[in-house]
Amino acid sequence: MRPAPAGPYGPPRQMPVHWRPRRKSSAGPIIGGIFGLMAVGFVVVVLGASLGDRPAASEPVVSSSREGDGQVRDAQRQPVQERRAPLNTSLKENTVYSAGALPRTRCPGGRANVFDHAQIKAHILKTATCMDRAWRATLEKVGIPFEPPKWVIASGKGRGPCGDFPQANSAAPYYCPRTMSVYASTRAMANGNGEAVGYARMSSWHGSYTAMMGHEYGHHVQQLTGLSQARWERSLASGSESQRLALSRRLELQANCFAGMFMRSVAASYPVPAARRNDLFAFWGSLGDHAGWPRDHGSPPNNGVWFRQGWQKRQAYQCNTWVMPAKAVS
Repeated sequence: MRPAPAGPYGPPRQMPVHWRPRRKSSAGPIIGGIFGLMAVGFVVVVLGASLGDRPAASEPVVSSSREGDGQVRDAQRQPVQERRAPLNTSLKENTVYSAGALPRTRCPGGRANVFDHAQIKAHILKTATCMDRAWRATLEKVGIPFEPPKWVIASGKGRGPCGDFPQANSAAPYYCPRTMSVYASTRAMANGNGEAVGYARMSSWHGSYTAMMGHEYGHHVQQLTGLSQARWERSLASGSESQRLALSRRLELQANCFAGMFMRSVAASYPVPAARRNDLFAFWGSLGDHAGWPRDHGSPPNNGVWFRQGWQKRQAYQCNTWVMPAKAVS
């Protein structure tokens, strides 16, 4: 039996105390251009596959029975069952990339106070049902079985199968693939934990928390689609720590992109006006691998770029970090 993907998977690290907003990265147009070229090839491949896999017209089925000395032959047409190609669970050509955009989903954000445990917990659980609706429709459309994640939201500290939450010197929630659950401490997220400052230092708007949980939900999508398992197997086969860190960065930045896709799908009803959208872009551009930390989530500029990629491009194949050059996922 293959080993299960290890966890936990959390969002990028918080900003250091000396953080200042960064200028907009120029990596966005590069990613968009590369994916624009890839899109043409992707469409050709998908069309070719669909033509090649098209079932033949139904053939008459002849059944025979004996009645006395005569043989009766009945020709009857049987309904043809739709045949789907086997799911592709690889990193670069996963079935999820053919799923398209998330449907526009109604999800009013309300007025939750991020410093109030009861309010923000209720908000997280409410918006999680929006994520369920959006991702269920999208994944089932391409034949990927759907199962919603579970949520463990505490006011203080706790412990799950993947370890403590929050982890030492971290305010971040995390996704544990073993239980397909998201674990979070609302106090740590708002106020910080140890050396980590709280997310409210960067944004006290509940939409930033929704986007953060969209990242964790992105890890759940990776689990359902086989991306997490494929990455884990690649990690086990990697010959160096630098290779394993590079795989981790691609996984994390892809989850950012999925979060951007979700926030765009609810932007009209949440709502996310232009000013709030820019706040989200700045928020994600402040997270990542700061000096002195392992390079496992990607640089702050690339964290911002990949969230914007999901928001602006909206299509699942535009979140394929596994085909991008190393610079785009550094």
